[in-house]
Amino acid sequence: MVAILLGKGFEEAEAVVPADLLRRAGVEVRLVGVGGRQVTSSHGITITADLTLEELDRDQVELLMLPGGMGGVETLSGDVRAQALIQHCYNEGRWLAAICAAPTILANLGMLDRRNAVCYPGMEELMGSAVVQKGAGVVVDGHMITAEAAGSAFPFGLKLVEILRGPEAAARLVHEIHYHG
Repeated sequence: MVAILLGKGFEEAEAVVPADLLRRAGVEVRLVGVGGRQVTSSHGITITADLTLEELDRDQVELLMLPGGMGGVETLSGDVRAQALIQHCYNEGRWLAAICAAPTILANLGMLDRRNAVCYPGMEELMGSAVVQKGAGVVVDGHMITAEAAGSAFPFGLKLVEILRGPEAAARLVHEIHYHG
């Protein structure tokens, strides 16, 4: 199962586009609210999460995804339970995916040390010893997947589909949705 953590102020395109693409590919996805089931995004759109962080069975998480949005990143960074879940997934060797400002969460935890990664342009100084790939849309290094910004939401989501369901599933989805990126 893919768990997408939604903290108040998350970037909606970075959460919803990958969730949609993964569900179209038959992947079980759960939107997980941090601080409640109703979570308001950075642009004032309120999303009803499938469950709260307290209700999530962390042992069922195959891939944990962190959308960006400065408010959402601050929420996830400041929540002890969210930080514990991220650390648990890392320790268990599960996939960790982060987009836009969210890779800085992984960098702050030392999880991107000496790994290739990407983040929102201008935030490179917050990436610790990560090897930032400026201008890349999506970067995979080990079990870490990072993406640049909201404009990378489709390639990011498609990369997640490719990783979890294979390149044929991702190619089929590109055709079905008429993606021309």
